Amino acid sequence: MKFAQRALNLKTSPTLFLVARAKELQAQGHPVISLTVGEPDWPTMAEASEAGIEAIRKHNTKYTPASGNLELRKAIAAKYKLDLNLDYKPTEVMVGPGAKFVIFAALQMLCEAGDEVIIPSPYWVSYPTMAELTGATAKTVICDEKENFKITAQKLKEAITEKTKVFLFSSPSNPTGLVYTSQDLESLAEVFRQNPHVTILSDDIYNNLYFGNDGTVAPHLLKVAPDLKERTLVINGGSKSYAMTGWRIGWAAGPQKLIQLMGDYQSQATGAPSTIAQEAALVALQKGEPEIRRVVQLLKQRLDSALKLFATIPGLSVAQPQGAFYLWVNIKSYLGKKFKDQTIATDKDFAEILLTQFFVATVPGTESGNNGYLRISFATTDENMKEAVHRLKEMTAAIR
Repeated sequence: MKFAQRALNLKTSPTLFLVARAKELQAQGHPVISLTVGEPDWPTMAEASEAGIEAIRKHNTKYTPASGNLELRKAIAAKYKLDLNLDYKPTEVMVGPGAKFVIFAALQMLCEAGDEVIIPSPYWVSYPTMAELTGATAKTVICDEKENFKITAQKLKEAITEKTKVFLFSSPSNPTGLVYTSQDLESLAEVFRQNPHVTILSDDIYNNLYFGNDGTVAPHLLKVAPDLKERTLVINGGSKSYAMTGWRIGWAAGPQKLIQLMGDYQSQATGAPSTIAQEAALVALQKGEPEIRRVVQLLKQRLDSALKLFATIPGLSVAQPQGAFYLWVNIKSYLGKKFKDQTIATDKDFAEILLTQFFVATVPGTESGNNGYLRISFATTDENMKEAVHRLKEMTAAIR
């Protein structure tokens, strides 16, 4: 059997691989604490779950249009009006089986061999592979401490070429939790105006999980530059804000032609998204604002507790997240040192020892493009985090 070259080049998702490793160790009887997967530990909002159950009871389980039910697409448009003060017609909205597939479909419809997709690093682990599966080149731009892990207008300007087709980013960021300010976005917008051939994909999956004091969503490119609306695709979904990861429901809004093409692609690839998940998402969008506010307060409390715990470990520093539920932990002071007889050359070495010797699963920063870091989810109980930090402290104390 001979496989396609793209199959041979394909990489498994690092986070899902680490989740599987953690589960294997748990099955062997080890007390693993997994801080890897980007998944809320609280349940789906009860009213949304009940809507899904009711859909089954009423036998509302047949195919919908490939791009999603009209009622749900109207609710998504209403949410964008509430959050960003933008008007989208239902024909400018599509629903898919998770925001991940929505991004994948967009890249498939936009890119081909010879194109470049600019991705600021650190990035969500799946971005480069999704770009490469179109035949395009994933052009990562390293952003480190001096840029606060965010791409600057100057770096963006230097990265854009005539081959650039797409700019893909998230804010709040996965993996750092950092947020592009309105001033940051205004600077980037000016570069985009000078380069009208670039399409912008804004992954907003965490934008409701924002720790600003005004109770609104995170600053957004289209709020400061609405003139870029016709070349920007905004992507969101139920997974994070509504704790609907397993429901597999995501959506996008953007230029009508791109939305149509994405819907056509989806009709050939997966068919319509789950009818049951659509019914649950509809209720989440219609009634979920109080639940989001409750969750944001919970995450703020957990963040405060986690930061205090990590401050007790010498040699580590943590970027101060403004959203999402990740800590971006700098472990560079431990690289080049030894644990027992093993040299810790990379963050992957560090994470492997932490997992196999101390049974705490994390995601090494190398998987997001920056060596010397760990991505740690604080979407977990205070008890789990306290125990995880205790084990991490035991490990660092043994490093020489």
